[in-house]
Formats: sequence, structure tokens, C-alpha cells
Amino acid sequence: MSAPASKWTLGALGIVLLLCFSALLASVWWQADTTAETRWYILVNLQLPLAITATVVGAALCVSGAALQVVLRNPLADPGIIGIASGASLMAALVLILMPEWMVSTLHYSMPLACFAGALLSTAVIYRLSTRLRGLNTAVILAGIAITTLTSAVMGWLYLFADAQSMRNLTFWVMGSLHQADGWILLWSAPLIAGSCLLIISKGKTLNYLYNGELTARSAGIDPTHESKVVLIACALAVGAAVAIAGSIAFLGLLVPHYVRLLMGFDNRVVLPASALCGGVMLLLVALFSDLLPYASLPVSMVTASLGGPLLLYALLKGQFK
Repeated sequence: MSAPASKWTLGALGIVLLLCFSALLASVWWQADTTAETRWYILVNLQLPLAITATVVGAALCVSGAALQVVLRNPLADPGIIGIASGASLMAALVLILMPEWMVSTLHYSMPLACFAGALLSTAVIYRLSTRLRGLNTAVILAGIAITTLTSAVMGWLYLFADAQSMRNLTFWVMGSLHQADGWILLWSAPLIAGSCLLIISKGKTLNYLYNGELTARSAGIDPTHESKVVLIACALAVGAAVAIAGSIAFLGLLVPHYVRLLMGFDNRVVLPASALCGGVMLLLVALFSDLLPYASLPVSMVTASLGGPLLLYALLKGQFK
């Protein structure tokens, strides 16, 4: 895709993102039997945090997925599949179970720090395996599945010792939710995620060289090891913060970058920002659909898995992951 065409496409995606963001905010005015004062309260305290959460979390997961697929040289790399989101969720579960509830609510930074530590630890393990198993993409994915399975088993054991309130909180981390973040949490998490995403997007040209191999990168004066570590830390930071405010969300970081590359080519200077915009649009649409239901709010991961599972099977049957 040429540079002018890519700019027009990114601009169109930005407009779609703004339209979805505005539609989610405007949905409060469709509610009947509410006063104008009540609607403004819902808009400021519920809908606006919901829209911001959907936008930043979708962008974080998808731009991280796109970057991980290049750094790990694996089209199946995804924050959920390779265990980064699982590591963050496990640390969040340990905080919820082991720390007293008053301490969790008082030390607001305990949850994001725990999620970042879990995401960073999982990322370090996967990066070490990817360097040892160079060229064995299937082995890296299997290692990620093993990490996810192990963290799921530990969380299963935690359920046995959790009280009713802790079990409800743990279910949030497993199923994902966009309704948990408030203004204070978004005050630190949104800039953190935005900064991490911008850092990853700024590495688009570098990732193009890494995509073509280490020899190509070194001939361009790029240190592949250093640049890979910078991108991986930024991904861990973005995913850790996203999990801290929205829990674990399946498939989004895998399929959105995949279809963006199919439609827009392999230039990471275009793929990374397009993946971020598409991820934000996808979660805004999920939030809008869930918000319009009259009875219940759907778990986000259930919706994304219901959509992503068939799409992944279709892509595998078409031989798109090779």
C-alpha cells in the first residue's frame, strides 16, 4: 500500500474510532425514564470511563500482538496465547486473594504493579525460549500454552481458598470486563498505555528490519537484541496495564493484526497504528452492543472468543498461518 493510500486508510480508521466512541457516549440519551441530570451523571461517571477503557485496552492488546508477531517471528504470537495476559491475571489473582481487601482498595498501585510484574515475567520467559528455539515457532507457542495452562491451574487452586467476594473478583479477571475502571484508575492507566503504544508504533521502521531478519537489521545499524527487549518491555507494560483495568480478553491481539496485514500489507509503520485503531473500534463495538442489551452486561472475553474462534479456524483452514 502506497504512503498516500495508507494515510487515507489510517485517517478513515481514526474517524470510525471517533464515531464509535461518540455512539457509546450518546447511548445514554437513548435510555427512557431518566432525567437529564441522571443522564449527565451516567455519561461522566459510567459511559466516559467505559469508552476510554475500551479504546485504550483494544489498542494496547492489538498493537502489542502486532509487535510480538514480529519480534518472536511467529504469526500466532498474541498476549493471551503466549501467556503474557495469563501471567498478569495470575498476579492480580494473588493480590486479590492474599492481600486484605482494605489494603487492595487503599494501595491503588498494588494491582497495576502486580499485573505488570506478571506480564514482564511471562514476557521474559517467552523471549528466552524464542532465542533458544530459533526457528521453532510451534515450540514457542506450545511454551506459551504451557504457561497459560499452569497459571490457569494455579488460579483454579486459588478458587478453593477464596471467599464469595474474591471469587466474583477472580471471575472478572478470567472473563474480562470494561466496566471496572473508574476515573482515578484511568488517570494513570490511560497515559501509561498510550505512551507504551506510541513507543511501539514509533518502532515500526525498526520492526520492518527485524521482520526481514537479524542480518538485515544489523546491516542497517540496528541492534536486534536491544530493540527486541525495548519492544517486549513496552508490550508487557501495555498488556499489564490493560489487564489491570479490563482483565483477560481473548483473541483480539491475534486476529486483528493478522487481518490488518492481509488487507494493508506488511509495512509495520502502517500495521501498528492500524492495529491500534482497529482494536479500539472492536472493543468499542463490543461495549456498545453489550450496553444496548436490556438485561445484562456481557463478559468481553466471551464475546471476543465467540467471534475470534471461528475466524481463527477459518484462517487456519485457508492456510493463512504459516
